[in-house]
Amino acid sequence: MPKQEIAIYQLKNGLTVLIESMPYVQSVAFNFLVPGGSAYDSPKKFGTAALMTDLLTRGAGPYGNRELTTALDNLGVQGGESAGSQHISLGGAALGSKLFDALSIYKEILRAPHFDPEELPAAKAGSIQMLRSIEDEPRQKLMVELRKRCYSQPWSNPTDGQLGDIGNIEIDDLKAQYRRCFQPARTILSVAGAVDPQALIKHVENLFGDWENSDFAEPDTKSIALFDQHITQDTTQTHIGMAYPAVSYDHDRYFDAWAAIGILSGGMSSRLFTRVREERGLCYTISASLHSLHREGRVVCYAGTMHERAQETLDVTMRELRGLASDLSSEELIRCQARAKSSLIMQQESTTARASAMTRDWYYLSKIRTLDEIHEKVNAVTLDSVTDYCKSWPAHGLVLLTIGPTALDASSLN
Repeated sequence: MPKQEIAIYQLKNGLTVLIESMPYVQSVAFNFLVPGGSAYDSPKKFGTAALMTDLLTRGAGPYGNRELTTALDNLGVQGGESAGSQHISLGGAALGSKLFDALSIYKEILRAPHFDPEELPAAKAGSIQMLRSIEDEPRQKLMVELRKRCYSQPWSNPTDGQLGDIGNIEIDDLKAQYRRCFQPARTILSVAGAVDPQALIKHVENLFGDWENSDFAEPDTKSIALFDQHITQDTTQTHIGMAYPAVSYDHDRYFDAWAAIGILSGGMSSRLFTRVREERGLCYTISASLHSLHREGRVVCYAGTMHERAQETLDVTMRELRGLASDLSSEELIRCQARAKSSLIMQQESTTARASAMTRDWYYLSKIRTLDEIHEKVNAVTLDSVTDYCKSWPAHGLVLLTIGPTALDASSLN
């Protein structure tokens, strides 16, 4: 891999700038990570962050809605924005020669959004359509509802909002959340690709150096609310979701956890795919993934199956989750490490992947892991270390949720 050159700079107001120069590419990607996700939504107004994210690009500074879209299109910016549980992410990719002009436009988006009341009805209509589509898609609905059951509030708040709440949200709610959350001290800008770091830092200073901070408070964490384990719905399939505690991204055992879940659900040779889907034919899809908040993590599992095979799918999946530490093989670990190394090589060739990885690393770790460092950590994982992790963090304390005509027997979780 080419040697990585990463520069880290912090403005006096606290804005953090992460830069990776990639002289072998012509494109550049940039990503702003700003506090203000759904965790900051007020009760009965879930969806404020999602609507605020939409309106940020419906007019800012000297640009109206269409003028803003046209200005970015003229630069060839392939942009996007999204609201997560903790942050709002804004950014895009373009030719390196267009970066400074693009950042000048994003300065207006971040610092001078219009929040035009006339744009709110269209934004609400879009949110309502999305939420209704989730209601019509049981797998998506399952993941939203499972999150509510496995994370404390407000980190379990639905990122897209709730149908019953969208109508309660007004422009003043968006403005209040914007004033509370959008400030430089907690904002991260990452840039990767064809860029001169020194020139970029000077440009960012000019754009954001006089951006002032305001009062900011993290949301209070509350206990997990109690919910039923089954949602009765007349579906053609039964949808099964499970979640159980795991280490977070900043934990020193994270790569052991990553390998364990990779063996469980990383590709067509993984255990869940071969032992539950292929050999037994119990389900049409099954997966497990490692999910992390700032200080806690979860393994999240999903299976979709026919009603008559749902109970067996649950029972067999549970046996696989709890039996993972008993018979791990070196061949499984080697395949898992090979997939990781291929992914690292592809990430090195993607400016968007590098920009996203830097913001993630800085938020969780307050440092940037180079691809060489990750490569070393992947190689350092051993069969013994993965086995020890599985024994230390077994599939206990599970949260189960099913969607379908009838509930399942959850006694296998005990």
